[in-house]
Amino acid sequence: MKKSEVFAICKEKNVRFVHFQFCDLFGFVKSITMPITKLEGAIDNNVWFDGSSIEGFTRIYESDMYLKPDLKTFAIVPWEGSEQEGKVARIICDVYLPDGKPFEGDPRYILKKQLERAKKMGFSDYFVGPELEFFLLEKDEDGEAILKPHDKAGYFEYAMDKAGPIRIAMSEVVSQMGIDVEAIHHEVAEGQHEIDFKYSDALTQADSVLTVKMALKAVANQFGLHATFMPKPISGINGSGMHVHQSLAKNGENIFFDDKNKYNLSETAMQFIAGQLKSIKEIVAITNPLVNSYKRLVAGYEAPVYVAWGQTNRSALIRIPKSSHQKAAARCELRCPDSSANPYLAFALMLAAGLDGVEKKMKAPDPVEENIFEFTDKKAKRMRISTLPASLIEAVSKFEKSDLVKSVLGKHTFEKYLEAKQKEVDSFRIHVSDWEIESYLDIY
Repeated sequence: MKKSEVFAICKEKNVRFVHFQFCDLFGFVKSITMPITKLEGAIDNNVWFDGSSIEGFTRIYESDMYLKPDLKTFAIVPWEGSEQEGKVARIICDVYLPDGKPFEGDPRYILKKQLERAKKMGFSDYFVGPELEFFLLEKDEDGEAILKPHDKAGYFEYAMDKAGPIRIAMSEVVSQMGIDVEAIHHEVAEGQHEIDFKYSDALTQADSVLTVKMALKAVANQFGLHATFMPKPISGINGSGMHVHQSLAKNGENIFFDDKNKYNLSETAMQFIAGQLKSIKEIVAITNPLVNSYKRLVAGYEAPVYVAWGQTNRSALIRIPKSSHQKAAARCELRCPDSSANPYLAFALMLAAGLDGVEKKMKAPDPVEENIFEFTDKKAKRMRISTLPASLIEAVSKFEKSDLVKSVLGKHTFEKYLEAKQKEVDSFRIHVSDWEIESYLDIY
């Protein structure tokens, strides 16, 4: 989008304020708001800010940084402002240092570097299609979220589903922000839902993940509810994931397809899968970054904890959808990530792992089409099927030793992220939970 087009929309929509947005190390949206009169200066001369208080950014004595607006991300924010008082817009920005170099700790830049690596290897695009699951929860009289699902419906259920109008409102708001919604529906658990949007390049999709989460929370709030992307908010029922469909393209053409292969997958696709299977334990601290993430990644709740791949098998880590039999739709679906992940870092490491597989011509193991959840430990071991880390403690241990992670994140981000996750692990380890009190206090 050109600057003139941005100003034309602002004039037509009576935009009065603009949010200049970026995200921190953990994917939380940060924002600097300016009146429309400052927009031209911001576009031409950037937006300066103090980065010393942003999680994972610079130290206090090197805190000057600036935002460079990416005009293609310009969008009107539907839930803010009004026709009478003026509308509000947003632009997602890249983070730079005073010397004009991109900030190496900017998650958006980290993803861009891996996309550039893919281009140097001859791939024009890394396409992804994330599926975001979330819960709609009730609020108490003080407006605080409580662990009470908004409805009692199940998968695709209609009669018991009270959230239909809410999902339609969510879809309309997301669409107004330029995101092509393909489907939004009720999920398996009570109060659980999913939104899917059109396959696109990874940078656009990472921007979209931030936008969708922000928009869904805002719409839920308008209905007096709380939308949460916490992986496992309620014990005993399904958790929420972010399955990600993936493919590589050359000159816009999907190169994962090969109709001579049983699964209609090319050699490149098989190598990409092999790379992700090899490195997934090292990157899962990014794709599943919370202590709570590992309450979802438990066998028995349709959670893919087994490092394997297949087509009909939803218990495997990587699934090949049957629609991949069509050239344009050939893809692999990584099923472990959840929406608490920073999408830029998650997509960057997923791509890096896959590209390693291609670069080193890795060979994927044989596919597994049986239900791995029903395997005994002995059978899984015999078939050389291992499992993902069972806790953030284990995931951080794998992360810390990974050369792949260090090379992708860079020294600054790697050390900042590791330090933060080690603190989170330590905080969790010393916390006395309600379960411990209920189980032990009276009898010991």
